Amino acid sequence: MLLGCGGSGSGEATLTVLGASSLTGALGKYGDSFAGAKVRSSFAGSDQLAAQIKQGARADVFASASTDYPAELHREGLVEKPVVFARNRLVIVVPPGSGAGSLDDLGGAGTKIVIGDPSVPVGAYTREVLGRLPAGERDAIIVNVRSEEPEVTAVLAKVASGAADAGFVYATDAKTVAGQVRTIPIPPRLQPDVAYAAAVLSDSGHPRAARRYLQGLLHGRGAADLREAGFLPPR
Repeated sequence: MLLGCGGSGSGEATLTVLGASSLTGALGKYGDSFAGAKVRSSFAGSDQLAAQIKQGARADVFASASTDYPAELHREGLVEKPVVFARNRLVIVVPPGSGAGSLDDLGGAGTKIVIGDPSVPVGAYTREVLGRLPAGERDAIIVNVRSEEPEVTAVLAKVASGAADAGFVYATDAKTVAGQVRTIPIPPRLQPDVAYAAAVLSDSGHPRAARRYLQGLLHGRGAADLREAGFLPPR
């Protein structure tokens, strides 16, 4: 089921936006100020949302934390041509009192690490980082992985609550709980290209409003809300 996050606007049309969980704050704010339609936003893992679209879920816009799912749906004729509207960075989060200071420290014995499931973008990006490490360092970290979560917010919650010693999340998510975690940067040579893509659904009931919503993510109020939340502009 979709977990709703209501927005409000003028006009009678209701625009349904399915967004990756890491977009909750930025798109929630954008939806509240969107003119000409009421925006109903629902957030979950990008893979879950793509699966719901394939199963016939009625919506108008799909905003994913990767380019893969929108591209796949486009090939199947379920969405219009996707556009990249934002970028992000992957970081490591640890509890404030942790002694960890770099990626190398995650391979220490007994360290409890939580990462995203491979089916969700944050999990795929994490595996890109680990795949670029020497085999010995990579294996030492993988041995310490205690759970694989269905969305990035679940990874963040486990570290913020003290249930895990470290996790891989987006920089924008770490920013939302800045007082509860400490951020460790990932070296640029290991950093994946974290690109967010969105598309209008082919069977949208309000295609003109949906396309206008998409334009706002690129150049308007939505883009400003994304920058305020810490997202980077598209290349």
